[in-house]
Amino acid sequence: MKAMDSCDVLIVGGGPAGSSCAWQLLRHGLDVVVMDKSDFPRDKVCAGWITPAVIASLNLDLDDYASQHVLQPITGFRTGMIDGKSVKVGYRTAVSYGIRRRELDGYLLKRSKARLLTGQPLKSLKRSGGSWIVNDSISARLVVGAGGHFCPVARLMGAKLGADERAIAAKEVEFEMSPLQSDTCGVSADTPELYFCQDLKGYGWCFRKGNYLNVGLGREEAHGLSEHLENFCDFLEQQGRIPGRLTQRFHGHAYLLYGHAARKRIDDGLMLIGDAAGLAFPQSGEGIRPAVESALMAADAIVSAEGDYRRERLMPYERRLTQRFGRGRQADLGPDFMRQAIARMLLGNPWFARHVVMDRWFLHSHQKALLPAHL
Repeated sequence: MKAMDSCDVLIVGGGPAGSSCAWQLLRHGLDVVVMDKSDFPRDKVCAGWITPAVIASLNLDLDDYASQHVLQPITGFRTGMIDGKSVKVGYRTAVSYGIRRRELDGYLLKRSKARLLTGQPLKSLKRSGGSWIVNDSISARLVVGAGGHFCPVARLMGAKLGADERAIAAKEVEFEMSPLQSDTCGVSADTPELYFCQDLKGYGWCFRKGNYLNVGLGREEAHGLSEHLENFCDFLEQQGRIPGRLTQRFHGHAYLLYGHAARKRIDDGLMLIGDAAGLAFPQSGEGIRPAVESALMAADAIVSAEGDYRRERLMPYERRLTQRFGRGRQADLGPDFMRQAIARMLLGNPWFARHVVMDRWFLHSHQKALLPAHL
């Protein structure tokens, strides 16, 4: 009979949340295994940019990263409403960097130095004494769910995926443009473009990263998503923002906005981080920064628990999430609370576009970076 493998912590999901948590835990001497159903590198639906706060949290060496991967400095944004006017917001220095998720996720996972079980989905999770038996092949004292909205660990913890949760549905495509397409693309590489839907229940984006173009749209509900996306692409084509009709296949994704649905995030020997915990920023839907920050907070709580992973010992993680992200849905003058007439006026105002839409909703520049704990 084959001997069962074991580890201190098994993380289900190798995205930024899972790899960041593993990275921190390995620095503290824990034995960590990361399991993911996909082999890396793999594509991931995401507009794909990271702020200086994310770079600081990850302690990312930009020179090292840019030497082999796409890293597009962003010094401005164009924003408005679909089928309406837009305004351009400019900055003196880079306020974000465009990345390709297949590259960033692979880089962070490799850097974590965790043991990897990629190409292997979580099939079974059974409690045995003070440990979990995963896929009848590995024993872990703690299992961390980092597998996104449909994370199987979240399901085990009671999340009713697609039932009681109002998720954001998104579709996106990213492709390398031909020389002709690159010449006829009206979007500047340093200026991503964001356009809100007329009913304010979502927004679309068009983002150029060197020769790569990323186009997508996300909404509060999946119903009618394809129609809204088609309308958005027609708008971009008419405005000369994209190089003609897009024929590439769009891929779907779902995630929860923080405070819009309550998921249990800790239990005995179990934790959820990132999109699995439903932490995307309510105003922008950004998931990378909350994913990374939740991973660092979870790692701190795990280390402090000193091997005792009962629910009460993991409570500091839950408290830190609330301190960092608030208690729930807040009236922050976000799209949910704006009427169309007011929205048209505000989104067309350069001051509002910069200081509220971009600085506050999308860049979260008012909040300092959460730095990783040091040994």
